Amino acid sequence: MIFSDIKIKEAILNKDIVVEPFRPECLGTNSYDVHLGANLAVYNDRVLDAKRHNKVSHFTIPEDGFIIQPGTLYLGVTEEYTETHTAVPFLEGKSSVGRLGIDIHATAGKGDVGFCNNWTLEISCVQPVRIYAGMPIGQLIYFAVEGDIHNYYNKKAGAKYNSKSEKPVESMMWKNTF
Repeated sequence: MIFSDIKIKEAILNKDIVVEPFRPECLGTNSYDVHLGANLAVYNDRVLDAKRHNKVSHFTIPEDGFIIQPGTLYLGVTEEYTETHTAVPFLEGKSSVGRLGIDIHATAGKGDVGFCNNWTLEISCVQPVRIYAGMPIGQLIYFAVEGDIHNYYNKKAGAKYNSKSEKPVESMMWKNTF
């Protein structure tokens, strides 16, 4: 079941969901709008290796925007820090962003109960697009969880993305055993 605006606001008041900064005007009928943070990153190497730590270079989006290019994966970050303690958060791109040919995630649209951080975005585009820090980029949708939870993400041993960061975080696939 998807949370309504009233249920999201209630969860925020109860601190079951945390959104910082919280802006009431960003609360939709059944979602909360998030914005592109000022920090982007790109991988240093053109060929990535799933078994090794692929390094990134971070940079700040200039005030007059930054043109993203097809064929390059940009790691972005939400302006908003979020915590979700009793629901499953899903991040989806806003339709206006999609209509510019921008994808904000390749596969990582679902968060875990207990995720406490800014969201790293996997940004790609089909044609060059100028983007800006602070622009609406996505929306968080919250789903109810059925049953008890024993393995909250923020308490899970070995969780790879628990360190709070206002910068995009590169893939930590290399920490997996395979």
